[in-house]
Amino acid sequence: MEEKPGKLRKTKNDNGNTGAGRVLDTVKIDQKVVEGGRQAGSSSGREAKAARKQEPGKRESAGETTRSGSSGDELSNTGTRKKRRLGARDVVASPPGGVGGLASSIKETRLQARMSVQGFEFNKKRVRLISEAVEMKDGSESIVYWMSRDQRVQDNWALLYSQHLALSHELPLHVCFCLVPRFLDATIRHFGFMLRGLEEVAKECAELNISFHLLTGYAKDVLPEFVRMQGAGGVVTDFSPLRVPLQWLQDVKERLPRDVMLVQVDAHNIVPCWVASEKQEYGARTIRKKIHDKLSEYLTEFPPVLRHPHGAGCEAKAVDWEQARSSLEVDCSVKEVDWARPGTEAGLAMLESFIMERLKLFGSDCNNPNRPALSNLSPWFHFGQVSVQRAVLEVRKCSSKYLQSVNSFIEEAVVRRELADNFCYYNKNYDCVEGASDWARKTLQDHAQDERSHLYSRAQLEAGKTHDPLWNAAQLQMTLEGKMHGFLRMYWAKKILEWTSSPEEALETALYLNDRYELDGRDPNGYVGCMWSICGIHDQGWGERPVFGKIRFMNYAGCKRKFDVGQFERKYHPEKFTV
Repeated sequence: MEEKPGKLRKTKNDNGNTGAGRVLDTVKIDQKVVEGGRQAGSSSGREAKAARKQEPGKRESAGETTRSGSSGDELSNTGTRKKRRLGARDVVASPPGGVGGLASSIKETRLQARMSVQGFEFNKKRVRLISEAVEMKDGSESIVYWMSRDQRVQDNWALLYSQHLALSHELPLHVCFCLVPRFLDATIRHFGFMLRGLEEVAKECAELNISFHLLTGYAKDVLPEFVRMQGAGGVVTDFSPLRVPLQWLQDVKERLPRDVMLVQVDAHNIVPCWVASEKQEYGARTIRKKIHDKLSEYLTEFPPVLRHPHGAGCEAKAVDWEQARSSLEVDCSVKEVDWARPGTEAGLAMLESFIMERLKLFGSDCNNPNRPALSNLSPWFHFGQVSVQRAVLEVRKCSSKYLQSVNSFIEEAVVRRELADNFCYYNKNYDCVEGASDWARKTLQDHAQDERSHLYSRAQLEAGKTHDPLWNAAQLQMTLEGKMHGFLRMYWAKKILEWTSSPEEALETALYLNDRYELDGRDPNGYVGCMWSICGIHDQGWGERPVFGKIRFMNYAGCKRKFDVGQFERKYHPEKFTV
Protein backbone atom coordinates (compact mmCIF):
# COMPACT_ATOMS: atom_id res chain seq x y z
CA MET A 1 0.00 0.00 0.00
CA GLU A 2 1.37 3.38 -0.94
CA GLU A 3 2.10 5.82 1.89
CA LYS A 4 0.35 9.18 1.75
CA PRO A 5 2.52 12.29 1.68
CA GLY A 6 3.26 13.69 5.12
CA LYS A 7 2.27 17.12 6.23
CA LEU A 8 4.36 20.15 5.33
CA ARG A 9 4.90 23.12 7.57
CA LYS A 10 6.27 26.50 6.61
CA THR A 11 9.61 27.74 7.80
CA LYS A 12 11.14 31.21 7.75
CA ASN A 13 13.50 32.52 5.15
CA ASP A 14 16.63 34.57 5.56
CA ASN A 15 14.62 37.73 6.18
CA GLY A 16 12.35 36.09 8.70
CA ASN A 17 9.38 35.73 6.32
CA THR A 18 7.39 32.54 6.14
CA GLY A 19 7.14 30.40 3.06
CA ALA A 20 10.78 29.93 2.06
CA GLY A 21 10.60 26.21 2.51
CA ARG A 22 8.60 23.46 4.17
CA VAL A 23 10.05 20.96 6.58
CA LEU A 24 9.31 17.37 5.67
CA ASP A 25 7.03 15.91 8.29
CA THR A 26 7.67 12.21 7.76
CA VAL A 27 11.03 10.87 6.72
CA LYS A 28 11.71 7.42 8.10
CA ILE A 29 14.27 5.50 6.16
CA ASP A 30 13.67 1.99 7.41
CA GLN A 31 10.38 2.22 5.49
CA LYS A 32 10.66 2.41 1.70
CA VAL A 33 8.85 5.70 1.91
CA VAL A 34 9.88 9.27 1.14
CA GLU A 35 7.91 12.36 2.02
CA GLY A 36 5.73 13.01 -0.99
CA GLY A 37 7.24 10.00 -2.73
CA ARG A 38 6.22 6.55 -3.88
CA GLN A 39 7.16 3.09 -2.73
CA ALA A 40 10.18 1.48 -4.33
CA GLY A 41 7.84 -1.02 -5.95
CA SER A 42 5.69 1.68 -7.53
CA SER A 43 5.35 2.05 -11.28
CA SER A 44 8.07 4.71 -11.51
CA GLY A 45 10.60 2.47 -9.81
CA ARG A 46 9.68 -0.74 -11.65
CA GLU A 47 9.49 0.82 -15.09
CA ALA A 48 12.74 2.72 -14.77
CA LYS A 49 14.52 -0.34 -13.45
CA ALA A 50 13.22 -2.49 -16.31
CA ALA A 51 14.25 0.11 -18.86
CA ARG A 52 17.78 0.27 -17.47
CA LYS A 53 18.12 -3.50 -17.64
CA GLN A 54 17.55 -3.31 -21.39
CA GLU A 55 20.16 -0.59 -21.92
CA PRO A 56 23.47 -1.77 -23.37
CA GLY A 57 26.66 -1.05 -21.51
CA LYS A 58 25.03 -1.00 -18.10
CA ARG A 59 27.65 -1.43 -15.40
CA GLU A 60 27.47 -4.34 -13.02
CA SER A 61 26.72 -3.18 -9.50
CA ALA A 62 26.85 -4.68 -6.06
CA GLY A 63 24.60 -4.42 -3.43
CA GLU A 64 38.11 26.61 15.20
CA THR A 65 37.32 28.85 15.59
CA THR A 66 37.42 31.85 17.59
CA ARG A 67 34.91 34.68 17.31
CA SER A 68 36.83 36.03 14.36
CA GLY A 69 36.39 33.00 12.26
CA SER A 70 39.12 30.97 11.55
CA SER A 71 44.11 14.34 -4.21
CA GLY A 72 47.67 15.20 -5.33
CA ASP A 73 50.64 17.18 -4.19
CA GLU A 74 50.04 20.79 -3.23
CA LEU A 75 51.52 23.54 -5.37
CA SER A 76 54.25 25.40 -3.51
CA ASN A 77 54.73 29.14 -3.61
CA THR A 78 56.55 28.93 -6.92
CA GLY A 79 59.14 31.59 -7.36
CA THR A 80 59.33 32.32 -3.65
CA ARG A 81 62.50 31.29 -1.86
CA LYS A 82 61.90 30.80 1.83
CA LYS A 83 64.49 30.83 4.59
CA ARG A 84 62.30 28.40 6.51
CA ARG A 85 59.39 26.14 5.64
CA LEU A 86 55.96 27.64 6.06
CA GLY A 87 53.12 26.05 7.98
CA ALA A 88 50.10 26.88 10.08
CA ARG A 89 51.91 27.02 13.40
CA ASP A 90 54.21 24.47 11.79
CA VAL A 91 51.55 21.77 12.00
CA VAL A 92 51.28 19.62 8.87
CA ALA A 93 48.47 17.20 8.14
CA SER A 94 49.87 13.71 8.23
CA PRO A 95 49.44 11.37 5.28
CA PRO A 96 46.39 9.11 5.50
CA GLY A 97 47.20 6.30 7.88
CA GLY A 98 50.39 8.00 8.99
CA VAL A 99 49.23 9.12 12.41
CA GLY A 100 46.94 6.26 13.31
CA GLY A 101 43.71 4.57 12.53
CA LEU A 102 41.12 7.32 12.97
CA ALA A 103 39.77 6.99 9.42
CA SER A 104 39.42 3.22 9.80
CA SER A 105 37.82 3.62 13.22
CA ILE A 106 35.30 6.10 11.83
CA LYS A 107 34.43 3.71 9.01
CA GLU A 108 33.71 0.93 11.51
CA THR A 109 31.62 3.30 13.64
CA ARG A 110 29.47 4.21 10.65
CA LEU A 111 28.86 0.56 9.87
CA GLN A 112 27.83 -0.03 13.47
CA ALA A 113 25.30 2.80 13.22
CA ARG A 114 23.57 1.03 10.32
CA MET A 115 24.82 -1.08 7.46
CA SER A 116 22.88 1.14 5.06
CA VAL A 117 21.01 4.41 5.02
CA GLN A 118 17.97 2.16 4.74
CA GLY A 119 17.28 1.05 8.26
CA PHE A 120 18.47 4.37 9.67
CA GLU A 121 15.87 6.79 10.98
CA PHE A 122 16.71 10.04 9.23
CA ASN A 123 15.81 13.12 11.26
CA LYS A 124 12.99 14.73 9.28
CA LYS A 125 13.85 18.26 10.47
CA ARG A 126 17.13 18.30 8.56
CA VAL A 127 15.18 18.42 5.29
CA ARG A 128 12.93 21.11 3.87
CA LEU A 129 10.98 21.27 0.65
CA ILE A 130 11.90 24.12 -1.71
CA SER A 131 9.85 23.33 -4.81
CA GLU A 132 6.14 23.47 -5.39
CA ALA A 133 6.32 19.81 -6.42
CA VAL A 134 5.85 17.76 -3.27
CA GLU A 135 6.35 14.26 -4.61
CA MET A 136 8.42 12.25 -7.02
CA LYS A 137 6.84 12.21 -10.46
CA ASP A 138 5.86 8.99 -12.20
CA GLY A 139 8.52 7.70 -14.54
CA SER A 140 11.42 9.23 -12.62
CA GLU A 141 14.72 7.87 -13.93
CA SER A 142 17.23 9.13 -11.34
CA ILE A 143 17.97 11.28 -8.29
CA VAL A 144 20.42 14.20 -8.46
CA TYR A 145 22.43 15.53 -5.54
CA TRP A 146 23.55 19.07 -6.33
CA MET A 147 26.66 19.32 -4.18
CA SER A 148 27.70 22.84 -3.23
CA ARG A 149 28.79 23.76 0.29
CA ASP A 150 29.41 20.24 1.59
CA GLN A 151 32.04 18.71 -0.65
CA ARG A 152 32.45 15.21 0.77
CA VAL A 153 30.91 11.79 0.36
CA GLN A 154 30.73 10.33 3.87
CA ASP A 155 29.27 12.09 6.90
CA ASN A 156 27.08 14.13 4.56
CA TRP A 157 23.38 14.25 5.45
CA ALA A 158 22.50 15.68 2.03
CA LEU A 159 24.14 12.83 0.13
CA LEU A 160 22.72 10.30 2.58
CA TYR A 161 19.24 11.65 1.98
CA SER A 162 19.87 11.54 -1.77
CA GLN A 163 20.88 7.89 -1.56
CA HIS A 164 17.84 7.18 0.57
CA LEU A 165 15.57 8.61 -2.14
CA ALA A 166 17.39 6.69 -4.85
CA LEU A 167 17.23 3.40 -2.93
CA SER A 168 13.58 3.89 -2.07
CA HIS A 169 12.71 4.27 -5.77
CA GLU A 170 15.38 1.86 -7.10
CA LEU A 171 16.98 4.62 -9.16
CA PRO A 172 20.52 5.64 -10.11
CA LEU A 173 22.11 8.44 -8.10
CA HIS A 174 24.02 11.32 -9.69
CA VAL A 175 26.22 13.79 -7.83
CA CYS A 176 26.97 17.03 -9.63
CA PHE A 177 28.97 20.13 -8.80
CA CYS A 178 28.64 23.38 -10.73
CA LEU A 179 32.05 24.99 -11.23
CA VAL A 180 31.79 28.74 -11.75
CA PRO A 181 34.64 30.65 -13.43
CA ARG A 182 34.94 33.12 -10.55
CA PHE A 183 33.44 33.65 -7.11
CA LEU A 184 33.71 36.93 -5.22
CA ASP A 185 37.36 37.47 -4.17
CA ALA A 186 38.37 33.79 -4.35
CA THR A 187 41.78 33.13 -5.91
CA ILE A 188 43.58 30.05 -7.17
CA ARG A 189 44.49 29.37 -3.52
CA HIS A 190 40.81 28.66 -2.86
CA PHE A 191 39.81 27.12 -6.19
CA GLY A 192 42.88 24.87 -6.16
CA PHE A 193 42.03 23.56 -2.69
CA MET A 194 38.43 23.00 -3.72
CA LEU A 195 39.19 21.25 -7.02
CA ARG A 196 41.65 18.83 -5.46
CA GLY A 197 39.05 17.98 -2.84
CA LEU A 198 36.43 17.43 -5.52
CA GLU A 199 38.82 15.15 -7.35
CA GLU A 200 38.81 12.94 -4.27
CA VAL A 201 35.00 13.11 -4.16
CA ALA A 202 34.79 11.97 -7.79
CA LYS A 203 37.09 9.02 -7.14
CA GLU A 204 35.11 7.90 -4.10
CA CYS A 205 31.82 8.24 -5.97
CA ALA A 206 33.14 6.01 -8.75
CA GLU A 207 34.07 3.37 -6.19
CA LEU A 208 30.50 3.52 -4.87
CA ASN A 209 28.83 3.20 -8.30
CA ILE A 210 27.58 6.81 -8.01
CA SER A 211 28.02 9.00 -11.07
CA PHE A 212 29.91 12.25 -10.44
CA HIS A 213 29.56 15.15 -12.87
CA LEU A 214 31.49 18.41 -12.90
CA LEU A 215 29.25 20.91 -14.68
CA THR A 216 31.02 24.03 -15.92
CA GLY A 217 28.97 27.16 -15.46
CA TYR A 218 26.44 28.74 -13.15
CA ALA A 219 23.86 26.37 -11.72
CA LYS A 220 20.90 28.22 -13.22
CA ASP A 221 22.39 27.73 -16.70
CA VAL A 222 23.58 24.11 -16.51
CA LEU A 223 21.74 22.26 -13.74
CA PRO A 224 18.14 22.35 -15.02
CA GLU A 225 19.17 20.93 -18.40
CA PHE A 226 21.27 18.25 -16.67
CA VAL A 227 18.24 17.29 -14.56
CA ARG A 228 16.10 16.98 -17.72
CA MET A 229 18.70 14.88 -19.48
CA GLN A 230 18.90 12.47 -16.54
CA GLY A 231 15.13 12.27 -16.16
CA ALA A 232 15.55 13.13 -12.51
CA GLY A 233 12.43 13.17 -10.37
CA GLY A 234 14.12 14.75 -7.37
CA VAL A 235 17.00 17.11 -6.69
CA VAL A 236 18.65 17.36 -3.27
CA THR A 237 21.03 20.14 -2.35
CA ASP A 238 22.88 21.30 0.76
CA PHE A 239 22.51 24.58 2.68
CA SER A 240 24.37 27.87 2.87
CA PRO A 241 23.06 31.03 4.58
CA LEU A 242 24.94 33.41 2.27
CA ARG A 243 23.18 35.55 -0.32
CA VAL A 244 24.94 34.25 -3.44
CA PRO A 245 24.22 30.54 -2.78
CA LEU A 246 20.68 31.45 -1.71
CA GLN A 247 20.22 33.24 -5.02
CA TRP A 248 21.63 30.22 -6.86
CA LEU A 249 19.00 28.08 -5.14
CA GLN A 250 16.21 30.48 -6.07
CA ASP A 251 17.38 30.65 -9.68
CA VAL A 252 17.49 26.86 -9.97
CA LYS A 253 14.06 26.53 -8.37
CA GLU A 254 12.60 28.87 -10.98
CA ARG A 255 14.21 27.02 -13.92
CA LEU A 256 13.73 23.40 -12.91
CA PRO A 257 10.84 21.52 -14.50
CA ARG A 258 7.81 22.21 -12.33
CA ASP A 259 7.21 18.52 -11.67
CA VAL A 260 10.70 17.95 -10.20
CA MET A 261 10.91 17.92 -6.42
CA LEU A 262 13.69 20.11 -4.96
CA VAL A 263 14.66 19.67 -1.31
CA GLN A 264 17.41 21.15 0.83
CA VAL A 265 19.31 19.46 3.65
CA ASP A 266 21.44 21.34 6.17
CA ALA A 267 24.49 19.09 6.07
CA HIS A 268 26.83 21.74 7.49
CA ASN A 269 25.39 22.50 10.91
CA ILE A 270 24.77 19.93 13.59
CA VAL A 271 21.46 21.54 14.51
CA PRO A 272 19.90 22.76 11.25
CA CYS A 273 19.97 26.53 10.98
CA TRP A 274 16.20 26.85 10.64
CA VAL A 275 15.70 24.55 13.65
CA ALA A 276 18.26 26.14 16.00
CA SER A 277 16.36 29.44 15.92
CA GLU A 278 13.66 31.13 13.88
CA LYS A 279 15.18 34.58 14.32
CA GLN A 280 18.48 36.42 14.48
CA GLU A 281 20.03 35.76 17.86
CA TYR A 282 21.55 38.56 19.91
CA GLY A 283 24.64 36.59 20.83
CA ALA A 284 26.13 33.32 22.00
CA ARG A 285 24.33 33.55 25.32
CA THR A 286 20.92 33.54 23.62
CA ILE A 287 21.57 30.69 21.18
CA ARG A 288 23.75 28.47 23.38
CA LYS A 289 20.94 26.85 25.35
CA LYS A 290 18.80 26.42 22.24
CA ILE A 291 21.61 24.46 20.57
CA HIS A 292 22.63 22.43 23.61
CA ASP A 293 19.01 21.46 24.26
CA LYS A 294 18.89 19.94 20.77
CA LEU A 295 22.30 18.27 20.61
CA SER A 296 21.02 14.97 21.99
CA GLU A 297 18.63 14.81 19.03
CA TYR A 298 21.03 15.90 16.29
CA LEU A 299 24.56 14.96 17.42
CA THR A 300 24.22 11.37 16.24
CA GLU A 301 26.44 8.96 14.38
CA PHE A 302 26.22 8.86 10.58
CA PRO A 303 25.31 5.75 8.61
CA PRO A 304 27.63 5.08 5.68
CA VAL A 305 27.07 5.95 2.05
CA LEU A 306 27.46 2.49 0.52
CA ARG A 307 28.00 1.17 -2.97
CA HIS A 308 24.85 2.05 -4.87
CA PRO A 309 23.05 -0.98 -6.35
CA HIS A 310 21.32 0.91 -9.19
CA GLY A 311 23.83 2.04 -11.77
CA ALA A 312 23.22 4.62 -14.47
CA GLY A 313 22.67 3.41 -18.00
CA CYS A 314 26.00 4.79 -19.20
CA GLU A 315 29.28 5.89 -17.72
CA ALA A 316 29.57 9.47 -16.53
CA LYS A 317 31.94 11.54 -18.62
CA ALA A 318 35.41 11.51 -17.11
CA VAL A 319 36.36 14.87 -15.59
CA ASP A 320 39.30 16.65 -17.15
CA TRP A 321 40.63 18.33 -14.02
CA GLU A 322 43.35 20.26 -15.81
CA GLN A 323 40.81 21.66 -18.23
CA ALA A 324 38.55 22.57 -15.32
CA ARG A 325 41.40 24.44 -13.70
CA SER A 326 42.26 26.24 -16.92
CA SER A 327 38.64 27.36 -17.31
CA LEU A 328 38.88 29.51 -14.18
CA GLU A 329 39.05 33.27 -14.41
CA VAL A 330 40.70 33.94 -11.04
CA ASP A 331 43.78 35.67 -9.67
CA CYS A 332 46.68 33.20 -9.70
CA SER A 333 49.12 35.50 -7.86
CA VAL A 334 47.90 34.27 -4.45
CA LYS A 335 49.63 30.92 -4.38
CA GLU A 336 48.34 27.68 -2.93
CA VAL A 337 49.76 26.68 0.43
CA ASP A 338 51.74 23.59 1.25
CA TRP A 339 50.74 22.96 4.87
CA ALA A 340 47.11 22.05 4.14
CA ARG A 341 46.47 19.18 1.74
CA PRO A 342 42.94 19.25 0.32
CA GLY A 343 40.40 16.48 0.68
CA THR A 344 38.61 14.49 3.34
CA GLU A 345 41.48 12.07 3.93
CA ALA A 346 43.91 14.87 4.72
CA GLY A 347 41.27 16.64 6.79
CA LEU A 348 40.68 13.57 8.91
CA ALA A 349 44.43 13.22 9.34
CA MET A 350 44.51 16.79 10.64
CA LEU A 351 41.63 15.97 13.00
CA GLU A 352 43.53 12.95 14.25
CA SER A 353 46.69 14.95 14.88
CA PHE A 354 44.61 17.55 16.77
CA ILE A 355 43.10 14.91 19.03
CA MET A 356 46.41 13.18 19.67
CA GLU A 357 48.73 16.17 19.96
CA ARG A 358 46.95 19.51 20.45
CA LEU A 359 43.56 18.96 22.04
CA LYS A 360 45.10 18.81 25.51
CA LEU A 361 46.25 22.41 25.06
CA PHE A 362 43.12 23.81 23.43
CA GLY A 363 41.28 24.75 26.61
CA SER A 364 44.18 26.68 28.12
CA ASP A 365 46.20 27.94 25.14
CA CYS A 366 43.84 28.46 22.20
CA ASN A 367 44.37 32.25 22.46
CA ASN A 368 48.16 31.99 22.47
CA PRO A 369 49.52 32.26 18.90
CA ASN A 370 52.84 30.77 20.00
CA ARG A 371 51.34 27.52 21.25
CA PRO A 372 50.32 24.63 18.96
CA ALA A 373 46.81 24.38 20.41
CA LEU A 374 44.41 24.96 17.52
CA SER A 375 42.64 22.31 15.47
CA ASN A 376 43.64 24.00 12.15
CA LEU A 377 40.51 22.42 10.66
CA SER A 378 38.84 25.58 9.35
CA PRO A 379 39.86 25.09 5.67
CA TRP A 380 38.33 21.61 5.59
CA PHE A 381 35.24 22.80 7.48
CA HIS A 382 34.79 25.74 5.12
CA PHE A 383 34.85 23.61 1.96
CA GLY A 384 32.78 20.91 3.62
CA GLN A 385 35.54 18.35 3.15
CA VAL A 386 35.26 17.37 6.83
CA SER A 387 32.01 17.42 8.76
CA VAL A 388 31.98 19.54 11.92
CA GLN A 389 29.64 16.93 13.36
CA ARG A 390 32.25 14.22 12.73
CA ALA A 391 34.94 16.33 14.41
CA VAL A 392 32.76 16.90 17.48
CA LEU A 393 31.83 13.22 17.71
CA GLU A 394 35.51 12.26 17.74
CA VAL A 395 36.70 15.07 20.05
CA ARG A 396 33.92 14.35 22.51
CA LYS A 397 35.37 10.89 23.09
CA CYS A 398 38.20 12.59 24.99
CA SER A 399 35.94 14.23 27.58
CA SER A 400 37.25 12.13 30.44
CA LYS A 401 40.84 13.23 29.74
CA TYR A 402 40.48 16.79 28.51
CA LEU A 403 37.07 18.03 29.64
CA GLN A 404 37.98 21.73 29.54
CA SER A 405 39.40 21.44 26.05
CA VAL A 406 36.47 19.40 24.77
CA ASN A 407 33.97 21.91 26.13
CA SER A 408 35.94 24.80 24.64
CA PHE A 409 36.08 23.08 21.25
CA ILE A 410 32.33 22.44 21.26
CA GLU A 411 31.71 26.09 22.15
CA GLU A 412 33.78 27.27 19.18
CA ALA A 413 32.94 24.57 16.63
CA VAL A 414 29.24 24.32 17.41
CA VAL A 415 27.83 27.32 19.28
CA ARG A 416 29.94 30.08 17.71
CA ARG A 417 29.94 28.50 14.27
CA GLU A 418 26.19 27.99 14.20
CA LEU A 419 25.69 31.49 15.61
CA ALA A 420 27.55 32.77 12.55
CA ASP A 421 25.22 30.88 10.20
CA ASN A 422 22.27 32.26 12.16
CA PHE A 423 23.47 35.85 11.73
CA CYS A 424 24.11 35.52 8.00
CA TYR A 425 20.82 33.72 7.37
CA TYR A 426 18.57 36.17 9.18
CA ASN A 427 20.47 39.41 8.49
CA LYS A 428 20.69 40.36 4.80
CA ASN A 429 23.30 43.02 5.69
CA TYR A 430 25.70 40.53 7.24
CA ASP A 431 28.72 42.09 5.52
CA CYS A 432 28.08 45.82 5.91
CA VAL A 433 27.76 48.36 8.71
CA GLU A 434 23.99 48.49 8.18
CA GLY A 435 23.85 44.98 9.62
CA ALA A 436 25.10 46.13 13.03
CA SER A 437 22.87 46.82 16.03
CA ASP A 438 21.43 50.30 16.50
CA TRP A 439 23.76 51.12 19.39
CA ALA A 440 26.82 50.11 17.37
CA ARG A 441 25.85 52.07 14.26
CA LYS A 442 25.20 55.15 16.39
CA THR A 443 28.48 55.02 18.28
CA LEU A 444 30.48 54.40 15.09
CA GLN A 445 28.74 57.32 13.42
CA ASP A 446 29.35 59.55 16.45
CA HIS A 447 33.10 58.89 16.19
CA ALA A 448 33.43 58.65 12.40
CA GLN A 449 35.17 62.02 12.25
CA ASP A 450 37.59 61.35 15.12
CA GLU A 451 41.24 61.90 14.32
CA ARG A 452 43.13 58.69 13.56
CA SER A 453 46.67 58.24 14.89
CA HIS A 454 47.63 56.55 11.59
CA LEU A 455 45.96 56.22 8.22
CA TYR A 456 46.94 53.44 5.81
CA SER A 457 45.80 52.65 2.29
CA ARG A 458 44.53 49.19 1.38
CA ALA A 459 47.77 48.54 -0.51
CA GLN A 460 49.87 49.41 2.55
CA LEU A 461 47.79 47.14 4.75
CA GLU A 462 47.90 44.30 2.23
CA ALA A 463 51.70 44.57 2.12
CA GLY A 464 51.96 44.65 5.92
CA LYS A 465 53.59 48.07 5.89
CA THR A 466 52.35 49.57 9.16
CA HIS A 467 54.11 50.87 12.28
CA ASP A 468 52.88 47.83 14.29
CA PRO A 469 55.21 44.80 14.02
CA LEU A 470 52.61 42.45 15.53
CA TRP A 471 49.96 43.45 13.00
CA ASN A 472 52.48 43.15 10.17
CA ALA A 473 53.46 39.67 11.37
CA ALA A 474 49.83 38.54 11.51
CA GLN A 475 49.20 39.92 8.03
CA LEU A 476 52.28 38.12 6.72
CA GLN A 477 51.14 34.85 8.30
CA MET A 478 47.78 35.15 6.55
CA THR A 479 49.30 36.17 3.23
CA LEU A 480 51.75 33.28 3.11
CA GLU A 481 49.91 30.51 4.92
CA GLY A 482 46.25 31.24 4.22
CA LYS A 483 45.45 31.10 7.93
CA MET A 484 45.91 33.67 10.68
CA HIS A 485 45.69 32.68 14.33
CA GLY A 486 42.15 33.30 15.59
CA PHE A 487 43.08 35.58 18.47
CA LEU A 488 45.13 37.75 16.15
CA ARG A 489 42.28 37.95 13.63
CA MET A 490 40.36 39.96 16.22
CA TYR A 491 43.27 42.31 16.94
CA TRP A 492 44.03 42.58 13.21
CA ALA A 493 40.48 43.65 12.27
CA LYS A 494 40.17 46.15 15.13
CA LYS A 495 43.39 47.87 14.10
CA ILE A 496 41.99 48.26 10.58
CA LEU A 497 39.08 50.18 12.13
CA GLU A 498 41.58 52.38 13.95
CA TRP A 499 43.77 53.04 10.87
CA THR A 500 41.20 53.72 8.13
CA SER A 501 39.06 56.78 7.53
CA SER A 502 35.63 55.27 8.28
CA PRO A 503 33.94 52.14 9.66
CA GLU A 504 32.66 51.35 6.15
CA GLU A 505 36.17 51.46 4.69
CA ALA A 506 37.50 49.41 7.59
CA LEU A 507 34.93 46.63 7.11
CA GLU A 508 35.36 46.54 3.34
CA THR A 509 39.15 46.34 3.73
CA ALA A 510 39.04 43.63 6.39
CA LEU A 511 36.66 41.48 4.36
CA TYR A 512 38.67 41.97 1.18
CA LEU A 513 41.93 40.87 2.81
CA ASN A 514 40.27 38.02 4.70
CA ASP A 515 38.50 36.68 1.62
CA ARG A 516 41.54 37.07 -0.63
CA TYR A 517 44.09 35.29 1.55
CA GLU A 518 42.35 33.12 4.17
CA LEU A 519 41.59 29.59 2.99
CA ASP A 520 38.30 29.88 4.85
CA GLY A 521 37.41 33.25 3.31
CA ARG A 522 33.83 34.06 2.21
CA ASP A 523 32.55 32.06 5.17
CA PRO A 524 29.89 33.03 7.75
CA ASN A 525 32.59 32.83 10.41
CA GLY A 526 34.73 35.33 8.53
CA TYR A 527 31.87 37.78 8.04
CA VAL A 528 30.86 37.50 11.68
CA GLY A 529 34.47 37.79 12.86
CA CYS A 530 34.97 41.07 11.04
CA MET A 531 31.54 42.33 12.07
CA TRP A 532 32.24 41.47 15.72
CA SER A 533 35.60 43.23 15.65
CA ILE A 534 34.50 46.36 13.79
CA CYS A 535 30.74 46.63 14.31
CA GLY A 536 30.25 44.96 17.70
CA ILE A 537 27.76 42.29 16.66
CA HIS A 538 27.18 39.58 19.28
CA ASP A 539 28.85 41.94 21.77
CA GLN A 540 27.86 44.76 24.09
CA GLY A 541 28.83 48.40 24.48
CA TRP A 542 32.07 49.13 26.34
CA GLY A 543 33.69 52.26 27.73
CA GLU A 544 33.65 55.02 25.14
CA ARG A 545 36.88 56.06 23.49
CA PRO A 546 38.03 57.85 20.32
CA VAL A 547 37.38 56.15 16.96
CA PHE A 548 35.96 52.97 18.54
CA GLY A 549 33.20 54.66 20.48
CA LYS A 550 31.64 51.86 22.53
CA ILE A 551 33.02 49.05 20.32
CA ARG A 552 35.32 46.72 22.27
CA PHE A 553 38.92 47.92 22.13
CA MET A 554 42.10 45.87 21.76
CA ASN A 555 45.66 47.16 21.75
CA TYR A 556 49.28 46.06 21.58
CA ALA A 557 49.81 46.27 25.35
CA GLY A 558 46.87 43.92 25.89
CA CYS A 559 48.39 41.40 23.52
CA LYS A 560 51.69 41.58 25.41
CA ARG A 561 49.84 40.56 28.56
CA LYS A 562 48.33 37.57 26.76
CA PHE A 563 51.39 36.04 25.09
CA ASP A 564 55.00 36.60 24.08
CA VAL A 565 54.45 39.12 21.31
CA GLY A 566 58.13 39.29 20.46
CA GLN A 567 58.31 35.57 19.78
CA PHE A 568 55.50 35.80 17.24
CA GLU A 569 56.98 38.89 15.61
CA ARG A 570 60.33 37.17 15.21
CA LYS A 571 58.74 34.09 13.71
CA TYR A 572 56.92 36.14 11.06
CA HIS A 573 59.41 38.90 10.51
CA PRO A 574 59.54 39.98 6.84
CA GLU A 575 63.31 39.55 6.72
CA LYS A 576 62.85 35.79 7.19
CA PHE A 577 61.04 35.56 3.88
CA THR A 578 62.09 36.53 0.39
CA VAL A 579 59.05 37.43 -1.63
